[in-house]
Amino acid sequence: IGISNFAPDRVADLAIFADVTPMVNQIETHVFNQQLKARQTMDEYGIQIESWGPFAEGRNDFFTNETLVNIGRKYHKSAAQVALRYLIQRDVIVIPKTVHKNRMEQNFDVFNFVLTKDDMEAILKLDMGESQFFSHVDPETVKRISSFKL
Repeated sequence: IGISNFAPDRVADLAIFADVTPMVNQIETHVFNQQLKARQTMDEYGIQIESWGPFAEGRNDFFTNETLVNIGRKYHKSAAQVALRYLIQRDVIVIPKTVHKNRMEQNFDVFNFVLTKDDMEAILKLDMGESQFFSHVDPETVKRISSFKL
Protein backbone atom coordinates (compact mmCIF):
# COMPACT_ATOMS: atom_id res chain seq x y z
CA ILE A 1 0.00 0.00 0.00
CA GLY A 2 1.25 3.46 -0.87
CA ILE A 3 -0.03 6.76 0.46
CA SER A 4 0.52 10.35 -0.55
CA ASN A 5 0.77 13.57 1.43
CA PHE A 6 0.15 11.96 4.81
CA ALA A 7 1.46 14.19 7.62
CA PRO A 8 3.23 12.55 10.58
CA ASP A 9 0.09 12.38 12.74
CA ARG A 10 -1.89 10.68 9.95
CA VAL A 11 1.00 8.29 9.25
CA ALA A 12 1.08 7.24 12.91
CA ASP A 13 -2.71 6.90 13.01
CA LEU A 14 -2.76 4.72 9.92
CA ALA A 15 0.22 2.62 10.97
CA ILE A 16 -1.26 1.96 14.40
CA PHE A 17 -4.84 1.20 13.38
CA ALA A 18 -4.67 -0.28 9.87
CA ASP A 19 -4.29 -3.99 9.29
CA VAL A 20 -1.65 -3.31 6.65
CA THR A 21 1.01 -0.66 7.21
CA PRO A 22 1.77 1.42 4.11
CA MET A 23 5.13 0.76 2.49
CA VAL A 24 5.65 4.25 1.06
CA ASN A 25 4.45 7.81 1.60
CA GLN A 26 4.96 10.16 -1.32
CA ILE A 27 5.37 13.69 0.04
CA GLU A 28 6.89 16.97 -1.08
CA THR A 29 10.57 16.47 -0.35
CA HIS A 30 13.49 18.53 -1.65
CA VAL A 31 16.38 20.53 -0.24
CA PHE A 32 14.07 23.38 0.86
CA ASN A 33 11.53 21.06 2.54
CA GLN A 34 13.42 18.04 3.80
CA GLN A 35 10.56 16.56 5.85
CA LEU A 36 12.71 15.84 8.91
CA LYS A 37 9.80 15.28 11.32
CA ALA A 38 7.81 13.28 8.77
CA ARG A 39 10.90 11.17 8.06
CA GLN A 40 11.37 10.40 11.73
CA THR A 41 7.75 9.20 12.04
CA MET A 42 7.93 7.15 8.85
CA ASP A 43 11.17 5.51 9.98
CA GLU A 44 9.50 4.56 13.26
CA TYR A 45 6.85 2.59 11.34
CA GLY A 46 9.07 1.27 8.55
CA ILE A 47 7.49 3.45 5.86
CA GLN A 48 9.70 4.59 2.99
CA ILE A 49 9.68 8.26 2.01
CA GLU A 50 9.30 9.06 -1.70
CA SER A 51 9.82 12.57 -2.99
CA TRP A 52 7.38 14.36 -5.19
CA GLY A 53 8.88 17.54 -6.52
CA PRO A 54 12.56 16.77 -5.79
CA PHE A 55 13.51 19.92 -7.70
CA ALA A 56 10.88 22.10 -5.93
CA GLU A 57 9.67 22.91 -9.44
CA GLY A 58 12.52 25.42 -9.63
CA ARG A 59 11.25 27.56 -6.76
CA ASN A 60 13.73 29.61 -4.70
CA ASP A 61 16.12 29.72 -7.66
CA PHE A 62 16.68 26.01 -7.09
CA PHE A 63 18.87 25.42 -10.16
CA THR A 64 21.15 28.36 -9.38
CA ASN A 65 21.20 27.98 -5.59
CA GLU A 66 24.65 29.05 -4.43
CA THR A 67 25.13 26.15 -2.01
CA LEU A 68 24.13 23.51 -4.56
CA VAL A 69 26.14 25.12 -7.37
CA ASN A 70 29.27 25.43 -5.23
CA ILE A 71 29.08 21.82 -4.09
CA GLY A 72 28.42 20.75 -7.68
CA ARG A 73 31.61 22.43 -8.88
CA LYS A 74 33.67 20.08 -6.71
CA TYR A 75 32.17 17.06 -8.47
CA HIS A 76 31.56 18.58 -11.92
CA LYS A 77 27.80 18.19 -11.35
CA SER A 78 24.80 20.49 -11.66
CA ALA A 79 22.78 21.82 -8.76
CA ALA A 80 20.03 19.37 -9.71
CA GLN A 81 22.42 16.42 -9.60
CA VAL A 82 23.72 17.50 -6.19
CA ALA A 83 20.15 17.79 -4.87
CA LEU A 84 19.22 14.34 -6.20
CA ARG A 85 22.37 12.83 -4.73
CA TYR A 86 21.57 14.45 -1.37
CA LEU A 87 18.12 12.87 -1.29
CA ILE A 88 19.46 9.50 -2.41
CA GLN A 89 22.10 9.55 0.35
CA ARG A 90 19.27 10.24 2.80
CA ASP A 91 17.47 7.12 1.47
CA VAL A 92 14.68 9.12 -0.15
CA ILE A 93 13.16 7.61 -3.29
CA VAL A 94 13.39 10.17 -6.08
CA ILE A 95 11.65 10.09 -9.43
CA PRO A 96 12.54 13.41 -11.05
CA LYS A 97 10.20 14.73 -13.68
CA THR A 98 11.49 15.80 -17.07
CA VAL A 99 10.64 15.34 -20.72
CA HIS A 100 14.11 16.31 -21.93
CA LYS A 101 16.44 13.42 -22.82
CA ASN A 102 19.61 15.26 -21.75
CA ARG A 103 18.11 16.01 -18.33
CA MET A 104 17.02 12.39 -17.95
CA GLU A 105 20.60 11.36 -18.61
CA GLN A 106 21.85 13.91 -16.07
CA ASN A 107 19.34 12.66 -13.51
CA PHE A 108 20.77 9.13 -13.83
CA ASP A 109 24.34 10.44 -13.61
CA VAL A 110 24.28 10.77 -9.81
CA PHE A 111 25.73 7.43 -8.76
CA ASN A 112 29.39 8.15 -9.48
CA PHE A 113 30.02 10.55 -6.61
CA VAL A 114 29.28 10.77 -2.90
CA LEU A 115 28.62 13.94 -0.95
CA THR A 116 30.81 14.47 2.09
CA LYS A 117 29.53 15.02 5.60
CA ASP A 118 30.29 18.73 5.19
CA ASP A 119 28.34 18.83 1.91
CA MET A 120 25.38 17.11 3.57
CA GLU A 121 25.44 19.54 6.49
CA ALA A 122 25.56 22.54 4.15
CA ILE A 123 22.53 21.27 2.23
CA LEU A 124 20.68 20.48 5.46
CA LYS A 125 20.87 24.22 6.26
CA LEU A 126 18.75 24.95 3.16
CA ASP A 127 15.71 23.33 4.82
CA MET A 128 12.91 25.84 5.41
CA GLY A 129 10.71 23.22 7.03
CA GLU A 130 7.61 24.11 5.06
CA SER A 131 5.93 23.48 1.75
CA GLN A 132 6.98 25.54 -1.22
CA PHE A 133 3.53 24.98 -2.73
CA PHE A 134 0.69 24.74 -0.19
CA SER A 135 -0.14 23.12 3.11
CA HIS A 136 -1.75 19.69 2.86
CA VAL A 137 -2.80 19.90 6.51
CA ASP A 138 -4.68 23.20 6.17
CA PRO A 139 -8.44 22.44 6.16
CA GLU A 140 -9.16 25.28 3.69
CA THR A 141 -6.62 23.88 1.23
CA VAL A 142 -8.14 20.42 1.55
CA LYS A 143 -11.64 21.86 0.90
CA ARG A 144 -10.39 23.79 -2.15
CA ILE A 145 -8.61 20.76 -3.64
CA SER A 146 -11.57 18.47 -2.99
CA SER A 147 -13.85 20.86 -4.89
CA PHE A 148 -11.94 20.38 -8.17
CA LYS A 149 -14.02 18.64 -10.79
CA LEU A 150 -12.41 15.67 -12.49
